Amino acid sequence: MRAMMNEPLQCERLTFPDWETVNENFHARGWTDGLPIVPPTEDKVRAMIAGSGRAASEVVGVIGPRWAECTVEHAAINAVMAGCEPRYMPVLVTAIQAVCEPAFGLYGIQATTHPCGILMAVSGPIAKELDMNSGAGCFGPGNKANAALGRAMRLILVNVGGAIPGQGDMATQGSPGKYSYCFAENEAESPWEPLRVSLGFKPGDSTVTVVAAESPHNVNDHLCQSGYTILMGVASLMSTISSNNASCVDSGDVLVVIGPEHAKTIAGGGLSRADVQRFLFEHGRNTVGMLRNRATWAMMSWPKWINKEDDSVRVPIVGKPEDILIMVAGGSGKHSSFIPTFGVTKSFTKKIEKNPF
Repeated sequence: MRAMMNEPLQCERLTFPDWETVNENFHARGWTDGLPIVPPTEDKVRAMIAGSGRAASEVVGVIGPRWAECTVEHAAINAVMAGCEPRYMPVLVTAIQAVCEPAFGLYGIQATTHPCGILMAVSGPIAKELDMNSGAGCFGPGNKANAALGRAMRLILVNVGGAIPGQGDMATQGSPGKYSYCFAENEAESPWEPLRVSLGFKPGDSTVTVVAAESPHNVNDHLCQSGYTILMGVASLMSTISSNNASCVDSGDVLVVIGPEHAKTIAGGGLSRADVQRFLFEHGRNTVGMLRNRATWAMMSWPKWINKEDDSVRVPIVGKPEDILIMVAGGSGKHSSFIPTFGVTKSFTKKIEKNPF
């Protein structure tokens, strides 16, 4: 399933005597993520294609840095290898389309030395239909749909896109998020409207949001009894001078995943999602003096209103409050997560079409 840069991918029919030999051969060819795979037999691939509701030859997107076309068949092969069920395919195909949107900037995400992986956040009825985990341990491990969908995306980025560590993927250290990074929104315990609705989609829609994301940074607050004090802790975690977001203010967004207990306290104080976004925008900042000649100072992309000569000016980590995406996920416990990003691209949300024809 590999090709040289800019050459079309070819699917081969291979024969092996047993499961162990399949895995040894695929691993030797560099077709895996290092973990055992499910052999993509013809019957399994056909079933996966059928689950997409699309033609096998349909091109879903063109994936850099190899710039190879990813067809439904290519996606299906990798989905089988990752352990997906056919009913997962609409989510996977939509997520591939989303990462291939020019505005998302997949080439840079694939080739950067930054350790970002592709986070997939599913919002809407399809999450429950697929038995996705939006509650305790939603970032992993243990849920089949979350794990297999996230893993399928990574295998596609490697096998189709050429993001081979040390070659197409130049991440200095990489990230566990490059194995699998997929979860669902916990709408049942969210005091606010779902993420998709806040982004302009209908309540009955299902969406997938793709983000070039670092691993979750835990917000541990078991003491605070008000929304503002909890959010001050989140803002403190957000203001990290060595993050990409500290320098790429104009071009990126970030994700804050609030645990249900924290969300209940925050909303109980009368704070809407927009209030949370504004508060974090104003308080999650660094001063010019703290950033000067440190970390990514030479790569800074700041709003014009920032006076770079005044060390007292407080610099936000995004260009506007709406660039702080807020959603609820997780189970019991007073924990939330701040998820920094690559910084030079914005997330992209796309509606999942289960029956495109």
